[in-house]
Amino acid sequence: MAPRGASSGSGSGRGRSAGRPTSGGAGRTSGPKGTGSRSAGGTGARSSSGSRSGGGGGGGGSRNTGSRQFASRGAGRTGGVTRPGETPMRKPEKTLGGEQVEGRQAVRELLIAGKRKVKEIWIASDLDENEVIDDIVQMAKNERVMLLAVNRRKLEAVARSEAPQGVIAFAHPLPEADFADMIKRRAGRAPFLVAVDGVTDPGNLGALLRCCDGAGVDGVVLPRHRAVHITPTAAKAAAGAVEHVPMAVVGGLPQALIRMKDAGIWIIGLDDAADRTLFEIGDLATEGVCLVLGAEGAGLSRLARERCDVIVSIPMLGRLSSLNVSAAAALACYEITRARTAPTA
Repeated sequence: MAPRGASSGSGSGRGRSAGRPTSGGAGRTSGPKGTGSRSAGGTGARSSSGSRSGGGGGGGGSRNTGSRQFASRGAGRTGGVTRPGETPMRKPEKTLGGEQVEGRQAVRELLIAGKRKVKEIWIASDLDENEVIDDIVQMAKNERVMLLAVNRRKLEAVARSEAPQGVIAFAHPLPEADFADMIKRRAGRAPFLVAVDGVTDPGNLGALLRCCDGAGVDGVVLPRHRAVHITPTAAKAAAGAVEHVPMAVVGGLPQALIRMKDAGIWIIGLDDAADRTLFEIGDLATEGVCLVLGAEGAGLSRLARERCDVIVSIPMLGRLSSLNVSAAAALACYEITRARTAPTA
């Protein structure tokens, strides 16, 4: 990898040196300012509803003061007015966040996945060459992503995780997966889902997503409120799994669990107070299942627990009473995967 020159300037500036790496990405949008918080424009602009017509109505050229016409009830409820012949307004795309990606492996997987546009990548100018950084630089050049060599202090001032490892990427936000599509049965494969009940620590969520990717989970369900989504810390802890694991956000997890049951999916809650162990679920693991993981400390909420078909625990043979939620997720997900992939007699 060619050496990269350091750039000067405070976090609010754009100082660049002539020696910075370039990828031919001329004409790209300017880089982040201030704290580096990026707002990606992935929501789609609304179309104008047009000016109201005051033209003549009925006979005698009298002005028509009739009521507005709505193309649908939905347009009326959202405040948008669509008249005959006009194009309906686009619904904003729902996203999970994740515009700022930090850490070498997370940025590398962002480029490998190629699922969302990467606007710009910052690399610390004093960073030693290694295989992962060389991969990032080469892939960025191939995709015409702007590369900037920046002063280490400036990069760390913009970083929002504890250890960005000298690399930050700025990208469009992660799109949400469609929950209705996620719970559909597909020929030859029963759904394997994980629902997260109020996990608020981004490091735990990231590690959990990494486990889900490794165990072959088909999708993760997150509540919209009182739970963490994809922050730079979560994306770094996931080591790129956020690019590969579909995630759906639901308004209320208990209602989403009911919808899963209606779709023929068994709901398995994980709780250290359960009488049955994880190793006793048997053939249930081979069916369509959703593993529900509770929040740090509090465990499963009452409503989520009531909607589980079965609740199991991980046997604790030492002095501690429970495991970290991401460690519990790893054990439970791989136990289900073991049952689903075991050769049949």
